[in-house]
Amino acid sequence: MTSPPRVGIIGIGQSAFKPRRDDASYPDLVREAVNLALADASLELDEIEAIVYSLSPDAMVGIGNAERLGVDAVGARNKRFLRINTGGATGISSVAAAYYHIAAGACDVIMTAGADKVGECGDSQTVLNKIWDPIYERSLPLGTITMLAMSGIRYAHKYGMTEEDMAAVVVKNRRHASLNPNAHLRKQTTIEEVMASRYISWPVKLFDCCPQSSGGGAMVLASEKYIKDRNLDAVWITGLGHCSESYYLGDRMGEGFTADHADAHALAGAFKRAYKMAGITDPRKQVDVAELYAPFSNTEFHSIEAAGLAELGKSVRPLREGAYNIEGEVAVNPSGGTLCTNAIAVTAMIRVAEVALQVRGKAGGHQVKGAKIGIASGNGGDHQFFGTMVVEA
Repeated sequence: MTSPPRVGIIGIGQSAFKPRRDDASYPDLVREAVNLALADASLELDEIEAIVYSLSPDAMVGIGNAERLGVDAVGARNKRFLRINTGGATGISSVAAAYYHIAAGACDVIMTAGADKVGECGDSQTVLNKIWDPIYERSLPLGTITMLAMSGIRYAHKYGMTEEDMAAVVVKNRRHASLNPNAHLRKQTTIEEVMASRYISWPVKLFDCCPQSSGGGAMVLASEKYIKDRNLDAVWITGLGHCSESYYLGDRMGEGFTADHADAHALAGAFKRAYKMAGITDPRKQVDVAELYAPFSNTEFHSIEAAGLAELGKSVRPLREGAYNIEGEVAVNPSGGTLCTNAIAVTAMIRVAEVALQVRGKAGGHQVKGAKIGIASGNGGDHQFFGTMVVEA
């Protein structure tokens, strides 16, 4: 089999994520990120050949088929335009769709962009409750918090994780976010403060939860020929993978199930595919930095394991010992991650963008020294859709 065409990242734009952005409309936020990405790529909007629009459920925006609202903001008039929505995985799915446009030869330069105002949409958990089956699951009631709290209980039962272990994830990521000017939650915290925060859904407490963020993100991708002809700086997407899980949570629970809700088997499948494409055989030794989509503290453990950075149930101790700190063996979420910033439509895109900044050596105060190979992931639906990516210098 011949090697796929190389696709590079040449432009990155992300706003400073905040609880609210009353100064900017939804299209304003998208355009803010677009302008930053274009400036980073030294391109004009007219030079972009196609747009992949990264958009969370319409109810988050309050407008049906809300991609229509963003067409002018991204300069998509008379251009190819594709809207993507895979829940929390939307951002990385959008980068993948942009990649496929170029790899297929449909165009040479493409932009993916989006924005969200999660904290301004009302009760996001009421919106997200609608993703579950209305007869068997919705009335529990399920939301992303209760769904992943059950995962935390299962993980603790299987592997002995404690609430203090969960708190250690929060402390690490908040310290990292304090170094990142674009992060939403930038105040450092302690295990004691995390433990003292109120329960949302046991064992998940307030500080164990991601925030509801407002902000935008955009990325410009281009073909190898386009990049070389113009002598542009780029980092390269060398591997990507996707994998989906069953719909019903009950199909992932209990002894004997191949997909245990404690773990992230489908995410591991997505990483396996991305690693095969990138030629990575030992991620613990080859990967320098990881931006893993973990919206609650307990989910970072099974994300680390799914990425092959630890065996199943074995990530708790090394995290406690600092192995995943920004100066550790493999830096995990040096930006602060989803736990510190979550504008749903672009959260997983920012995971890729942050890894790209790391391997470019342009991550600023949260730069991982000597980072050359990075990985990113996104999770969507009821922990059902997973996307992964490998980015190299």
